[in-house]
This record gives sequence, structure tokens and C-alpha cells, in this order.
Amino acid sequence: MGILLVLDKPEDWPLNIEGVEVVPARKYLTDTAYSERKPHKVFNLCKSYRYQSIGYYVSLLASARGHKPLPDISTIQDLKLHELVAVAGEELDEVIQEGLEEIEGDEFTLSIYFGKNVDAKLNRLALAIFNRYPAPFLRAVFEKKDNRWRMQGLRTIPSSEIPPDHFLDVLNFATHYFNKPHRRPKPVETRYDMAILFSGDDPTPPSNEKAIRKFVKAGEAMGFDVELIGKDDYGRLGEFDALFIRDTTNVLNHTFRFARRAAAEGLVVMDDPDSIVCCSNKVYMAELMHRHRIAMPTTLIIHRDNAGSAPQILGLPLVLKQPDSSFSLGVLKVKTREDYEREIDRLLKISDLVVAQAFMPTDFDWRVGILDREPYYVCKYFMVKGHWQIYDNSKKGDDSLGEFETWPTDACPPEVLKTARKVADLVGDGLYGVDIKEINGKAYVIEINDNPNIDAGIEDKILGDEIYAKLMRVFLGRLEGRGR
Repeated sequence: MGILLVLDKPEDWPLNIEGVEVVPARKYLTDTAYSERKPHKVFNLCKSYRYQSIGYYVSLLASARGHKPLPDISTIQDLKLHELVAVAGEELDEVIQEGLEEIEGDEFTLSIYFGKNVDAKLNRLALAIFNRYPAPFLRAVFEKKDNRWRMQGLRTIPSSEIPPDHFLDVLNFATHYFNKPHRRPKPVETRYDMAILFSGDDPTPPSNEKAIRKFVKAGEAMGFDVELIGKDDYGRLGEFDALFIRDTTNVLNHTFRFARRAAAEGLVVMDDPDSIVCCSNKVYMAELMHRHRIAMPTTLIIHRDNAGSAPQILGLPLVLKQPDSSFSLGVLKVKTREDYEREIDRLLKISDLVVAQAFMPTDFDWRVGILDREPYYVCKYFMVKGHWQIYDNSKKGDDSLGEFETWPTDACPPEVLKTARKVADLVGDGLYGVDIKEINGKAYVIEINDNPNIDAGIEDKILGDEIYAKLMRVFLGRLEGRGR
């Protein structure tokens, strides 16, 4: 893959790097020789990325041509949103404090050139910001208040704003970046590049390591070049054709950023950002199921004005759910009015809306996996001994999980299967796990999860390796369909 360096004025770039072609921006946009070229990496160094400017169109048309622009349109748009930059500063707080620990004064400006700074001590912070907002040249502004550094601004800069005494360092950084092997050598026979996001430090990952190895093997058997990536590989998404997320998803963590960016880049992504938004909020799902008359335990959306009525309407004990809870975290059973008042007050300080449901005790929950709108697997998850949930977060290891039974999909009660398919169809065509309680032959949906568990030794008990191959076939079919 060739490398193009696109500038408003090539004479503004005084550096000569072997294997890198310097191109005027207007020529790149108007010369059909570039539009017909095979995929290139395009480094957009235009002075402005303002909407519908020359710099904006360089990245936009590079994407349309199948080239790999840096920055891409997603990064350009994100840098314009002060709120997103503020959130990034909060999420990078630890590395910011560590990186700027020895900086004196209350203000500091960090220049980032291809993920590096002229001071090697600041490279970890520079790389962390670059991975979040991959653009060739960035400038971050920090302020110190109450003895803590905070990122106040972040913007791209043109090459003309690089101080002359930095040029030698920039030459070294650029040369290293352009020439380093971003990917391992790709086998000739592979057709598509797939990334599996699996950080390894997730305390409750949706797949164990053995399952991840089986996903990799299944993908490679179908012609994918599969690579495991982590949180720091955000800036590399443009190198892939597909993204499979196997870290716990949440709108506020790295998984949503990866999904959103992958979708913007045109990758086939599972889970897609819309599914993460829908499934990760129990208030949304409760409203969606109510609207479409999906059976569920009697449910109230609690706010400050109606908080006092829930125990009378639902009875006690009842279940309270923090909207963005997962793996039974933020889900609790309250037995008394005093417990309820204490816990609802605590939860309403976290979220303006909270889900309350009538307690519906059963020995187990059905979990129906749905993939591409079809049943994928079926499990019975039994409650932890002496506990009311399938997870007991007060315990560790195997003791925190109940027993399980994996069933053939065609042996699942028809009402359970029908209900699971109906509610999953309301969300999308991705990968979902629908939790259902069956009482007197009727199916009640407890929740629908994006990014459900697929662990070796549990969900694959019936299908074996076919469960991994089946998912990879869905990815392959969507990539081939996109090509057609």
C-alpha cells in the first residue's frame, strides 16, 4: 500500500521521506489518476479541516476511494466537539497526571507528531491522545487546577505551525511511522482483515480466552486475517474490514468508541453502536418492550416525582436496576420499605431515571442467543445457590456463577424462542442474548444484552466449533454482500 502526503502547498513540507509521495491537495482531489489508484494511505496535512474545505474533502474522498485517510472524517468531526474532548480528558486522567507530573506552572501545551513528542518522557501521553484522535499533528492544551491537570483543548495543526527546531524530530517520527510494520505479514490467501477487540483485563469478558482462540481459528479457516487488538489500537481501525467486540460494552467506555468509529469507517462491526446504545440502557429497553407489548415483569420507570409509589404498586420485595448495569452489577433486590428508600435515593443520584420491577423468582433464566435474526444457541442459567441471581458479585471465581445447561435450539420451548426473536428484532440484526423467565408456559423478558457471553465450555456445548464458524460466516456474508 503506497503512502501519499497531501498538503495545500507541497513547498510547506521541507522533509523528504523515502517511499512517501507528496501531493498538492487540489491535484489529489481533481486528478483522476489518484481516484483510480489502488488503496493508499493518505496523510492529510492540509491547513484546515473545516466543513467542506479542501482539507475536509481530501479525507472524505480518500474514504470514498477506498484509501485510508489520517485523519478521517470521524476524527475531524470529533475534534470539533468540546464535550467529546472533555470526556477523553477524563478517561485519560491517569496517564495525564502521570505524564505531566514533573511539569511546572499551571499551563502546558503538548505537541503531538505521529503519536510522539520531542520529549520522550511525554511519549506515553502523546500516544494515548493520538490513539484516541489519530491525526498526524495535534496540539493539546492543559491547565492545572486544584493540583490536577485537565485537558482544556485539542486541535489539529498544519505543518506551518511546527517550530523549526522540531523539524528534525518530526522527520524521525514521520519516517519511523511510515516505515514501521503496522500489521504482521498478511498471508496471500486471506481475503479480509478482521480485528477482535479483546483487552485481556476485562474482569467480566463476554468470551474466555479459549473461545477467543476458537474464533480466531474459525475466522482464519474462512480466509480472514484475524488480529487481536486492545484499547490502545483505536487509531488502527482503518486497517481492517471487520471488527468483532469481545470486551464488555458500555456507552461510556472504549468499546462504544471503537464500534462508532468502525461503523463510520465502513467496517462490518458487531456489536454495532446502535445496538450498544439500545441494549446498554434498561430504561430504553423497558420503554421499547412496553411499546411493542413484549411480556415482562411489571415495570415502572422511577424518577423523583413517583419514587414513593413503587413499593405499593409492585409490592415487596422488588428489583431496582441502574439503567447502564451489566453482569448483575447495579441490579439489586430490596425487601423492605426502608431498604427501598435508601437504595432509590442512591440510584437517583447516579441517574435521573431508574427501572423498578416486580420480583419474579425462578430457579433459572433462559438465555436465547440470537445472531442475524436467527436462534444461535440456548442455555439455562441457574441461580447461584442461596442467591436470587445467576451471578453473585459478592463471590469470586466459579462460586460467583450458577450452574448451566446448554440446549439445542429446537428443544427450547416455542414461546421462549418466539419471544426472544421478537424482542431481538426490535433492536437489530446483530448478536444478542435475550434473558427470559418462563412461568406457567408464558415467557417474560428480563433483558436483552448486546455482546452476550460465548464461552468455551458453556454456550458451545451443543454446537461445538460450529458456534464460532457460524458467527464468522455472518461476517463473511456481510462483507461479500457489501462488495456486491
